[in-house]
Amino acid sequence: MGCRHRSGGRLSLRTTWFSLALAAIGAALLSSLIAPAHAAGDERVLVLGRISDDPKAHYEQLKPLLDYVVPRMRDVGITEGRILMARDAQQMTSYLRRGRVDWVTETAGTGMQLQQRAGARPLLLTERGGVSRYHGVFFVRRDSGLERLSDLEGRTIAFQNTASTSAYFAPATALLDADQRLEILLSPMDRPSADAVGYVFARSELNIAAWVHKRLVDAGVVSNLDWDDVRRMPPAFRRDFRVIHETQDFPRALEMVRGDLDPKIEARLREVLLEAAQDPAAREALSVFFRTTRFLPVDPASQQALDDLRRGVTRVREQLE
Repeated sequence: MGCRHRSGGRLSLRTTWFSLALAAIGAALLSSLIAPAHAAGDERVLVLGRISDDPKAHYEQLKPLLDYVVPRMRDVGITEGRILMARDAQQMTSYLRRGRVDWVTETAGTGMQLQQRAGARPLLLTERGGVSRYHGVFFVRRDSGLERLSDLEGRTIAFQNTASTSAYFAPATALLDADQRLEILLSPMDRPSADAVGYVFARSELNIAAWVHKRLVDAGVVSNLDWDDVRRMPPAFRRDFRVIHETQDFPRALEMVRGDLDPKIEARLREVLLEAAQDPAAREALSVFFRTTRFLPVDPASQQALDDLRRGVTRVREQLE
């Protein structure tokens, strides 16, 4: 009985080590799929980054375009492409500073954060669904008596989330520029000081519309694209709303590169992306890449809007966060 027990123990030990080895291999494969390691300074590898709360879904959106780009960059030494996800702007800032990410696709507001914190640079504008620019729309109920931003003092407004350009950074900046003091609330039921605009985060455009319609908050802000989208702004709600202010236009999205990327690689990446819209081989990859229709140069008007947005993001971070 003792021998059988020792033999069973050895078999159990081998099985355990084999299981652990398989688990380690599986974890390594998953890591390489979602967030592979990248040695800083390895100029043969082009790393595309994304801030994500759903790495698997975003990987599937990013990979086809990366696969299209990499073979067209062999003349500048690129032989491999990888994807690295970050959980938030702070982690992506660290990746950019350490040279672990070369190219990031993001909204304009987050792109300006990465420029400020990590020295990233705008490479191109990204046109999505045929739209290259958008803006924030402040709205209230028609029967609210509110007419302008100054009327929001002592009232409440719903933003989307802290990463939104059109439904947080831009409208918060507009309120600060109008000399309004902003005060974060515990919930839509909370009330601000009489001399402040109270704000809450509703997480989705549909929630923003519903909260205003149900009078949980006095005002809401969404992008002009969402204002015209019946899935996010139901007609039964919108007919009871009135727009009281619109922010300036900002680029819809940006392709950013780290500040110390090899100029030859940066120039070739810009060229490949600019030409992609005319290449039938890129059509599906662009469509999957957040419904991108084309990439555009950063023109003077867009650069001015980005400079304004960067100053606004800085002010919002300093005064509200």
